[in-house]
Amino acid sequence: MHYFGILSVFFLSIFPAMSQDTTLRVQPTDDFELNGWGDHMAWNQAEWVSLALEHGPKIELTTRAKVLYSETGIYFLMQCEDEVLTATLTEDFADLYNEDVVEVFLWTDEEQPLYFEYELSPLNYELPIMVPNWKGSFFGWRPWHYEGERLTRHATSVQGGAKESMAEVSGWTAEFFIPYALLKPLGNVPPQSGTRWRGNLYRIDYDKPEARYWQWQPTSGSFHEYLKFGTFIFQ
Repeated sequence: MHYFGILSVFFLSIFPAMSQDTTLRVQPTDDFELNGWGDHMAWNQAEWVSLALEHGPKIELTTRAKVLYSETGIYFLMQCEDEVLTATLTEDFADLYNEDVVEVFLWTDEEQPLYFEYELSPLNYELPIMVPNWKGSFFGWRPWHYEGERLTRHATSVQGGAKESMAEVSGWTAEFFIPYALLKPLGNVPPQSGTRWRGNLYRIDYDKPEARYWQWQPTSGSFHEYLKFGTFIFQ
């Protein structure tokens, strides 16, 4: 068994994965530092949610996530069993979705067809964009004055191999923080106890000729089907 597989069994024995559901209860936390391994004690209070392989060659590779929120932003931890780091892009705001990547979509206000999309590659390059989606016509907009309190925090780690392009590995982990200041002027931000946001969690893997997609809530062909998002319930 790969190192990452052993690690997964260990974590699952302590933190059982959530059953597939349309809701995810997000626990509060104090702010904490990220190192890409997801080993901060704050994560102990969050349950794992599993992402299902919805498209592509079937293979026993698991993807799972945790979510927390603080007074300043929302935290995500995503663990991906893998075989090869199919990642060659080495700059932020590149088309990261054309290579191995994890993605989060946050639709905070259902009165507006506008949501935030965040992507992070195994090599720790990011793509944060705001997406207006009018009847299926959408295109992302990059943040302006992306600095100071509006900056995300993000880190990645690799298990069973080198953190380099096309390395053979057993898995990789992404840990990132999205500040509420970056989500302005979306409605319903910041969340309070009882607040509900729509959202989804995704992973894309390009190790095989046909890409594989993992999703928390299934869509029928596009990650941008926001009406099919699940619901984050802030505790």
